[in-house]
Amino acid sequence: MIKLILLGLLASAFFSATFILNRAMSLSGGHWVWSSSLRYVYMLVLLIILIGMNKGVAHLRDVIKIFIRHFKFWLLAGTIGFGVFYSFLCYAADHSPGWVIAGTWQITVIATPIVLLFFKEKVPRQGIYFSVLIFMGIFLIQFYNKESEFAVKHVVYGVIPVVIAAFAFPIGNQLLNFAKHGNHSWIPHIDSPILNHAPTCVLLMTMGSMPFWALLLVWVAPPPPLKNQLIHTFIVAVSSGIIATSIFYKARNSSKSPYVISGIDATQSGGILFSLAGEILLLNGAWPQATGVVGIVLIMVGIVGYSLKRY
Repeated sequence: MIKLILLGLLASAFFSATFILNRAMSLSGGHWVWSSSLRYVYMLVLLIILIGMNKGVAHLRDVIKIFIRHFKFWLLAGTIGFGVFYSFLCYAADHSPGWVIAGTWQITVIATPIVLLFFKEKVPRQGIYFSVLIFMGIFLIQFYNKESEFAVKHVVYGVIPVVIAAFAFPIGNQLLNFAKHGNHSWIPHIDSPILNHAPTCVLLMTMGSMPFWALLLVWVAPPPPLKNQLIHTFIVAVSSGIIATSIFYKARNSSKSPYVISGIDATQSGGILFSLAGEILLLNGAWPQATGVVGIVLIMVGIVGYSLKRY
């Protein structure tokens, strides 16, 4: 369990780049549709190249066979877990301050137990307690900030889209987990060794999201992407899309236990700690006040509690 928690924290460090770069692209005038869709186009190309070099052409053929054989499943899981999740996140980044996005996104800590309960999975009570403890810590860190002026437009254009994204991400991930372990009645059991390879799972989910991105581009018809947007989305695709998601899937799909899954998803709260540390060390940001310190302690206690509690 401790090893899986550490992998989750490592993934959260790479995930944290997403919020900073998405907001930077928005402030420079880049359209949110390109910020979201280009990431997955880059991921598709890079994953095919990297997996082909590492696993060989035969492995890629198996990937295509699995994708075609279970096309409806990958379309559903990819659309929800990658498409809905990231399009709403980028939309929010285009309309609200970064602190609203980063703070609200942490609701995914308590979204996972709710999603698992929806799928009729039993989440141990102590897991819910640890998730709530972490969420309280996040709340204290975010809302001590004197610059955190709240407005109705932040709720409509920032909070609501991010809440939708925060639920879509664990729903898509859990669909993948059920398919791998075969422990849900209406989700197909994809009994294939290729799902033991985390980057391959990311590739399959990315392939499943492609129709969504194509339809979104046609529907919104955004202006051409900016030059810096092409560069920033490439960085996000590598850091958050390939490295972070592969590490995260490796940890998350290692178990079908609702408690372990909730604990691994809770490690994403570490992103706010990494962002805070980066701001202090690299940008001469202010140290948190007493309320923020209490929040940090609560997050650390919750994560450590998840790591050490028997399940």
